[in-house]
Amino acid sequence: MAGDLRALFSTNDRQVGTDEAFTNRQTQWEAVAAVLAEHVRRTGEAVFDVEDLEAPRRNVLVFHGVGGIGKTTLSRKLEASFASSEDRPAQWPPHTWPTGRVLPVRIDLARSANTDFERVVLTIRLALAQLGRPLPAFDLALRRYWEHHHPGEPLEEFLRRGGLASRFGKALPQQMQSALGDVAQALLLPGSVGTAVGQVTGSLVRALRDRRQSVRALAGCARLADLLEAEPDLDALSYYPHLLAWELAQLPADKTVTPVILLDAFEETGDRTHRDLEQLLQRVVWLMPNAFFVITGRSRLQWADEALQGQLDWTGPTAWPGLADHTLPHARTATAGVRARQILIGDFSPEDCDDYLARRLTSAGQPLIGQELREVITARSHGLPLHLDLSVMRFLEIRRTGRTPQPADFDHDFPALIARTLSDLTPDERHVLRSVSLLDAFDLALATQAASTTHDAPALRLLERPFVQQNPFGLWPFHLHALIRSALRTADDASDDRWSPRDWQQAAERAFAALGEQWTTSTAPGRMVLIGCLRQGLTLARDFRLDLGWLTQAAWTYVSDSVWEPLAAAAQHDRPDDHLETAADALVEMLSALARRQHEHRERTADRLTAVVDTGRLPDELHEMAVYYLAKAQRDLGRSAASRRGMQLVADGDGRLAPAARRGLAHLARSAGDFPTALATARTLGWAGRHHRIEGDVWWPHGDMDRAAAAYEAARTEAEENGVAGERATSQAQRAFTLAFTDPARADDELDLAEQLLAGLDLRATTLTTKIAALARDAGTTTEVEDRAHSLRTDINVAGLASVEATLELTLCFHHAIRDDHEGIAASIGRLRELTSSGDYAYYTDIAHFMADRHSPTDPGSPAQWLDGEHATRTRWNSLVTARREHLRATRVRPRGTRQSLGRG
Repeated sequence: MAGDLRALFSTNDRQVGTDEAFTNRQTQWEAVAAVLAEHVRRTGEAVFDVEDLEAPRRNVLVFHGVGGIGKTTLSRKLEASFASSEDRPAQWPPHTWPTGRVLPVRIDLARSANTDFERVVLTIRLALAQLGRPLPAFDLALRRYWEHHHPGEPLEEFLRRGGLASRFGKALPQQMQSALGDVAQALLLPGSVGTAVGQVTGSLVRALRDRRQSVRALAGCARLADLLEAEPDLDALSYYPHLLAWELAQLPADKTVTPVILLDAFEETGDRTHRDLEQLLQRVVWLMPNAFFVITGRSRLQWADEALQGQLDWTGPTAWPGLADHTLPHARTATAGVRARQILIGDFSPEDCDDYLARRLTSAGQPLIGQELREVITARSHGLPLHLDLSVMRFLEIRRTGRTPQPADFDHDFPALIARTLSDLTPDERHVLRSVSLLDAFDLALATQAASTTHDAPALRLLERPFVQQNPFGLWPFHLHALIRSALRTADDASDDRWSPRDWQQAAERAFAALGEQWTTSTAPGRMVLIGCLRQGLTLARDFRLDLGWLTQAAWTYVSDSVWEPLAAAAQHDRPDDHLETAADALVEMLSALARRQHEHRERTADRLTAVVDTGRLPDELHEMAVYYLAKAQRDLGRSAASRRGMQLVADGDGRLAPAARRGLAHLARSAGDFPTALATARTLGWAGRHHRIEGDVWWPHGDMDRAAAAYEAARTEAEENGVAGERATSQAQRAFTLAFTDPARADDELDLAEQLLAGLDLRATTLTTKIAALARDAGTTTEVEDRAHSLRTDINVAGLASVEATLELTLCFHHAIRDDHEGIAASIGRLRELTSSGDYAYYTDIAHFMADRHSPTDPGSPAQWLDGEHATRTRWNSLVTARREHLRATRVRPRGTRQSLGRG
């Protein structure tokens, strides 16, 4: 049993195999390989000058991401892969540079590693000791520094005590002593003096200044004398890497090496106020242009930000081309171009998560964590490796109790995620972070208002953290990593500044108010702000039992355009009706039902709205909305009596929806065949009651398609003038439907316009109307019409739109009548009788007979009150059929029907 020690010591089962599994990250390896290959080519060019201190630096690659994303594991795997091809993960392709030309050295900057700048410099030099030769320029400077700062403490003892000797061997002290002796000999100093670094360096400086031939090997290092003369303090030590770079440049061609220096946990070097260590490390990177640095940390490097001038030595995009690109969204892009040098490490894919869990714990060669559990953990993790690791520990913890872990055991948030996330944030940043965790998405203004801070700085700093992800095309561009947001909201927070329930409630109230302010003050066009604020505001109001406030007006604005964008972010479809405990619960359910009715059977819509009405939780004006739309759903289901009661109740209340309710009563009168009442009511409704559309709905059953089309055009024009997109599309679809009976060519154009107006809207019934109109346009031409009608019938049944199905069947009657198809018209009339058995739209059966110019001795007809009598209506419908036959004859498309004529019965 080998591998992960934590797992090893978490179980007594010696059959369990553990493996600190490493999953993929192939794209990051490809980025490193590509950029390193370019670096090696550039440093190998004759024009490359290691002592050029003004040239831009392209020798750094940054990987940043949230805590627990796998940055340290990546750093370790990179080191191992450069050290030995046998340790390279199988997923990674072989590198293309010669073996032995790359020398990796990884430096952990985490606090737990206790790494100070002195150890950083020593670690780099110790790694280069593998070259087997002294580096005299650097070694003399380092020896002088060491004796000044560590008098009486041998370097060898320090390295042994700090563990560096065991890691890199003991060659450095001997190499330093050899360098000292060689220089003393070159200067013809006495042997006893050769051990006194002060005298050696003093003599060497004089020799360099005098350009003596004896020190020509070191004379090429133009800044050596200055560094040896400088006070040997920590600041001077930070410039010594320049000497290392110079020494590396002097190596023979067959000994050339490229150090790959991996600096991990870079976020531990300080903060925005204290950049002392960062400044020293930046000097190392700048002064060693022939070394390649891979930096991993939580945040991107800010070295290309000109605002840091004065805090760091080299800043701005000119000094650090590539770092100015901030974030490379996809690591693969780095293989194509070399400018981008900052790569955000993304989450694991579901496949990688499953692979990680399957290989992490095994028994007899098989995954110990079963497939079902792996799927649950993967879904919960949102791809964060730290969550996977914590879930593995939880699996072993549950297993130790003797119980078999179940999927429900992993519906769990880990406090450790909070600790890792908050560890390097300031108190103000923590406050903003918790505040925005209440929001699905946010911008700077929303974050600042939700946190109620007096200045933007904490929010600005937070926006640069890798767990704050960005979608530049969203209404609010920022959102938290899903798992971190979930942990902040639900996990037990043991931090010192954790929030109480009252703190969370107050934050929710602030966020809710901020959303309302954004909605009321926004100048953004369209409904984007409305929908975004509604989704987030409804969720906050529901979860924290807030008063509805601005949501009431927002709900009215939402329904006014009849667009019905989904409000899924606020909906809870599996929530039982008896949990509608607050006004916010009821409003969420009502608006969700209205949006979902375009995708659900009207029976489901009616049930949901009935539950909302029955609670009585909504204020009166919103209660009226629920009653009205319930009545509409009941009308669509053919429940005319119940619909009439609801519409009358709303109409009598004389509220906002009273005109719409009166329109609903006119529709009910029309469906019952009471055309005089429907028309008279329409003429009293005005724009608010959509009077022109009601008139069109009255005229087309009479076969007066031109008058109906003109009414629908007037309705569309009014909708355009009032900016109501849904009504405009509905009126145009009805206009296309009526013209499809009279002029197929013109109907083509009208249908195209209807489809354009429907783009971006969610109007199922109107969409079905356009498809029925297309059937009417093609009536009499091919048998494909019947196949399309069959498919449409299925869609209509799924939607639960009884009246639309009757209209489809009537259109199919038109098709059969044109084709002189006796069997087809008889079958359609039979279906129409069944569909209109409740009495609603019973006159459709009359129209079907009118089309075929026939009477049925067994059908007494409907009680329809035709405006100008049955005979005139019969004549118009029969004329429509005759005109279509002549049109088809003229275009040489002959109807193919049965031989039996559809004469008068």
